[in-house]
Amino acid sequence: MLKHTSDIRVRYADTDQMKYAYYGKYFEYFEQGRSDLLRAIGLPYTHIEELGYFLPVVEAHGVFKSPARFDDLLHVVTMLKDTPVAKVRLDYEVYREQETVAIAEGYTIHSFVNAETGKASRAPAQFIEALEKQPR
Repeated sequence: MLKHTSDIRVRYADTDQMKYAYYGKYFEYFEQGRSDLLRAIGLPYTHIEELGYFLPVVEAHGVFKSPARFDDLLHVVTMLKDTPVAKVRLDYEVYREQETVAIAEGYTIHSFVNAETGKASRAPAQFIEALEKQPR
């Protein structure tokens, strides 16, 4: 399993009338975690696109257990648990700074799409090779 932690500060613009981080923002936090994980293993989105692939989200799920508020520092833990074939699933846990119980959890599933044809594809060999080089 690959794991990466991203720190995100809740901006005022992220909050709703109740002064909680709006639930839709958590999917943006997941995206930041995903981008950071891919960058950390040497596969930033720009490189994946240079290889001729896109990674659109085909499914997203979130469970919101406790609210985050303006200026909270959040730790977004992004995990890639399985080697992808045609799709890749990333799991997320969100923690408030210095807390050990997740305030939100979720996952996203992405399809590998050939940028030229727009058709679903298997994970590119370079993606699998980058994963295999990572310590587990």
